[in-house]
Amino acid sequence: MEVNPNLSEKALQDYKLVRQAVESTDQKAYTELMKRYKDAIYFMLLKMVNNRDDAEDLSIEAFGKAFKNLHQYTPEFAFSTWLFRIATNNCIDFIRKKRKNIVSLDKNFENEEGDEISISLTADVLDPEENFIRKQKAVLMHEIVDKLKPRYKRLVELRYFHELAYEEIAEQLNLPLGTVKAQLFRAREFLFQILKGNQKNI
Repeated sequence: MEVNPNLSEKALQDYKLVRQAVESTDQKAYTELMKRYKDAIYFMLLKMVNNRDDAEDLSIEAFGKAFKNLHQYTPEFAFSTWLFRIATNNCIDFIRKKRKNIVSLDKNFENEEGDEISISLTADVLDPEENFIRKQKAVLMHEIVDKLKPRYKRLVELRYFHELAYEEIAEQLNLPLGTVKAQLFRAREFLFQILKGNQKNI
């Protein structure tokens, strides 16, 4: 594959790591790629969503998507460019989905100073069909999570079913924060593998 001659030294090193990861399934190469860009991706996403937990989750998702599709990367441009595009697009999708749950009311009244006011309300009410589908998906997700090893299952339940922050999970399970994040990353990898076999049911 022809490599862009304008790539920087760092970009060429990244490409070497990508080839090691894809051709030799070298876990150290994956780890090194993540180490190089983990902080930069996280802080970029934090600026976009302004929420630390969401930025953490989106960072993990970005690397998960990038590594899953690593064989598609071509050295026409820097790996970092490709990775940041994946992270940005994933984050934009996340923001759009959040906004779908917002109902805007007409600006049809004023406050005491005469300024026009608009109100946004979260749409909590689903129609019966949507409610049924959501319940069915929730049941399926619980069944899938039940297939995880106990330590991963507990982490996923606390994070996604009880919506605890990473710090709260670490405190509740008496684990280092880094261990919680690393094990949740592994748990999500396992869940993805299980989900691939259940896509027809989702």
